[in-house]
Amino acid sequence: MTPFTTLTSIAVPLIRDNIDTDAIIPSREMKTVGKTGLADGLFAGWRYTAVGGRTPEPGFVLNDPAYAGAAILLGGANFGCGSSREHAAWALAEYGFRAVIAPSFNPIFRGNCVRNGIVPIELEAGAFASAPQPLAIDLPAQTVTDAAGAVMPFAIDEEAKAMLVGGLDAIDLTLIKRDAIAAFRKADAVQRPWAYL
Repeated sequence: MTPFTTLTSIAVPLIRDNIDTDAIIPSREMKTVGKTGLADGLFAGWRYTAVGGRTPEPGFVLNDPAYAGAAILLGGANFGCGSSREHAAWALAEYGFRAVIAPSFNPIFRGNCVRNGIVPIELEAGAFASAPQPLAIDLPAQTVTDAAGAVMPFAIDEEAKAMLVGGLDAIDLTLIKRDAIAAFRKADAVQRPWAYL
């Protein structure tokens, strides 16, 4: 996973409450079991004029050239609700999003974001949506700074922060404690030798 410390990018406003994982990546777009090949299907039901087609819907924000290359997505409350499909986080990441700012997230989706290098930031995203503007995210400092210089702090779980800043998956995070695990096993083998046959 790519470490995340700071990011400055235009933010794409998709301020709708209850955006579920089927809207993020419709099931008909999941034609792979891997983490690639999903970006074209991101928000396909809203992004294209016909189901299964690839003609851009002119009014959909991801098709607006002003937001090309954006790495921050602004959403509404309960972002990522619905099914637990990790494909939603995979599609966002492959498209190029490194952070989603929303008032709240479905807990499973939040975890999927963290495990895939996307920072889920709980803030009122509407404050940033007035016009295409760059936002600066500083994950170690846990702040978002807007184009006018206003700084907004956000909270994030320490384990999630460690994973994102270090570019660690769950196994890497466990292996940081390799020495402590080995010491425990050694002491435990003395106390319970029968468990280590």
